[in-house]
Amino acid sequence: MAQSGVCGIERARLWRDGGGVCASLKNRPWPLSRLRRFKISLVAAAAATGEEALIDALVGVGGRGRSASQEQLKAIANAVTALESEGGIEEPTKSELIEGLWRLMYTTRPSTASPIQRTFVGVDAFTVFQDIKLSDRSDQRVSNTVKFSEKIGELKVEAEASVASSKRINFRFDRAAFSFSFLPFKVPYPVPFRLLGDEAKGWLDTTYLSPSGNIRISRGNKGTTFVLQKTLDPRQRLLAAISSKKDVEKVIEELVELNSTESPAELDALAGKWRLVWSSQGSDANWLQKLTSGLPSWQIVKAASGDLENLVELLPGFLSLKARATSEATSKTRRHVRIQGAAVQLLGGSVSVPLNIEGAGYVELTYLDKRMRISRGNRGSTFVHVRDDDQN
Repeated sequence: MAQSGVCGIERARLWRDGGGVCASLKNRPWPLSRLRRFKISLVAAAAATGEEALIDALVGVGGRGRSASQEQLKAIANAVTALESEGGIEEPTKSELIEGLWRLMYTTRPSTASPIQRTFVGVDAFTVFQDIKLSDRSDQRVSNTVKFSEKIGELKVEAEASVASSKRINFRFDRAAFSFSFLPFKVPYPVPFRLLGDEAKGWLDTTYLSPSGNIRISRGNKGTTFVLQKTLDPRQRLLAAISSKKDVEKVIEELVELNSTESPAELDALAGKWRLVWSSQGSDANWLQKLTSGLPSWQIVKAASGDLENLVELLPGFLSLKARATSEATSKTRRHVRIQGAAVQLLGGSVSVPLNIEGAGYVELTYLDKRMRISRGNRGSTFVHVRDDDQN
């Protein structure tokens, strides 16, 4: 029975020239070492698919979860649960893959979260890292670092660590300091860890460590879930560049080169609600684009007609601007856009003041996947959107 199942999988994946592997399996048993390698390859493939789902769910989530919608939180929770069920590396604290510098991508926020979590973790402009060092048993350490910016500096909080089980690391915070770029000395963090007793102690369970060593899911003693990565997805690199306001155009060009959607102007992939996360306004951009640049903004692409609705929150919950337009695909990557009008809305649309705005142009879709979209307008503007509906 077991050999038949393996044969079926092999037939689907490795069949060659009408015979091949399965024919030979009928005549002799598979070596145990080969079966193990085959099992590992299947587990790795399943893990890769699950990790892609998690990364897709994380793209566009602000504040490492603080500003996530209920749909986004649900998608992340489902992806986390799926990976934890798969298991990843069986004994993560015994694997060298757990060591090294990890970047925090997402965290839940129970009321018991630490002051550092509450104050710094939800700010996209800051980068948060965790460094795990376990190989030297005489000096096992876990360090958390919040990097504010190159001009400001960082906060580093360090802890003594010990391996408690195949999944758990115990720790005790023992020192912390600010390193400001404009000061030649460190400023101690105003928390006397030695006086906190058990409050300075904790533990961290690694519930998933990817076979590639790139993704880690951990749960802390205060009920917090953490998702960390060593290497960022190209879309995550772009969002990180946007947060730091550094090399955005360069990373955009790198991502555009990776576009795999053949016809991004087609509505089956383009339709949905998209949130604007970055734009550069061309010198010929219209006055309305320049006026609303940097404000919370969304675009809804209607699946049936291709009609567009642009919504800009001037004063969230009180004053907004809504513009309407038609769009039509003129090539695989371009849509012609004609503005039909706009209105200033008060109190969620209960009062609407029409604006006489018209115009026409085109938008070139240079990158599109199910989570992110990059486009360029005919007046030289560049836009980066992330999907803001429940499509995954």
